[in-house]
Amino acid sequence: MEIGMGRTARRTFELADINIVPSRRTRSSKEVSTAWQLDAYRFEIPILSHPTDALVSPQSAVELGRHGGLGVLNGEGLWARHRDVEAKIAEVVRIAEDEIDPTAAVRKLQELHAAPIDPDLLGQAVSSIRESGVTTAVRVSPQKAAELTPVLVAAGVELLVIHGTIISAEHVSQGDSEPLNLKTFIADLDVPVIAGGVHDHRTALHLMRTGAAAVIVGYGSTAGATTTGEVLGIGVPMATAIADAAAARRDYLDETGGRYVHVIADGDIHNSGELAKAIACGADAAVLGTPLAAAASAPGRGYYWSAAAAHPSMPRGALLAVAEDEGRPDLQTVLHGPTDDPFGHLNIVGALRRSMAKAGYSDLKEFQKVGLSACD
Repeated sequence: MEIGMGRTARRTFELADINIVPSRRTRSSKEVSTAWQLDAYRFEIPILSHPTDALVSPQSAVELGRHGGLGVLNGEGLWARHRDVEAKIAEVVRIAEDEIDPTAAVRKLQELHAAPIDPDLLGQAVSSIRESGVTTAVRVSPQKAAELTPVLVAAGVELLVIHGTIISAEHVSQGDSEPLNLKTFIADLDVPVIAGGVHDHRTALHLMRTGAAAVIVGYGSTAGATTTGEVLGIGVPMATAIADAAAARRDYLDETGGRYVHVIADGDIHNSGELAKAIACGADAAVLGTPLAAAASAPGRGYYWSAAAAHPSMPRGALLAVAEDEGRPDLQTVLHGPTDDPFGHLNIVGALRRSMAKAGYSDLKEFQKVGLSACD
């Protein structure tokens, strides 16, 4: 569509702009499977955690894993830099609760992340997750991937997540250091790699060609993130972006004669309805942020912030209060209920199962074929 003389913009859709339209028989939700498999690793629910210290400690990663999901530890976060992380997070939360200076808590996060990464601390955190028996996943940025991956592999990481605001297979650099060549890097690893975020068909297809086992679509946009409007002006309309990446997955499947790359949605998923719509648009799984921040096991004590909030020179996110620290529900209730919440913030997986059952689909891959309607 034309937005001015000689300038056009594509009409795109957020998850809030679409609805699921059942068009076939219904079934019992007890007959629905929400399981999916990435490489050799099977998960009972299509949920990953956003890799932020607000959500993921070694202990909470283990708990999410035992509930069938995947907790992703931030390999460049506080658990890799400090021994008394709980006390450090409590200090950040106290500053946020004062509400005198809205940027004070972000400055404290920047200060805490200015401490150097300690490979021993990082290795201990990863090892403790691995020893629990759940699948071990750790996030690193493209800038730190080459440096930290040997530490992570030695500690027993099973899935490596190379995650940034925008990830491409072709990074142009004029600096002294060589940019990360994802294709070569992935080929030399013995562990599967999840890479992202991407936001369009072309970038998703390029990233699939690097050998990634999954690509992340989006960059964790929430009410507390400021990448979209305030800082970079970059926006990812999630419904369209997921559908575009799913189309890239089909093209790559044809191109390679059968190699399937998973699509993982990351952004604007705050309730069970948005999770269901993300799967319906073509995602195999979704990264959750604010819904998991409400759980009693989340280290952030009812606050949520993205990994980008602690960037040393350009933070892109503020601390967002999502729940009172006292009386937060346990993770079982957040994921599987039961609940008296009528707004889709609790029993998230139960609601996904019910949505699939109402549309008549028995598994996630089938549910990606459900009908959709766009709102005006």
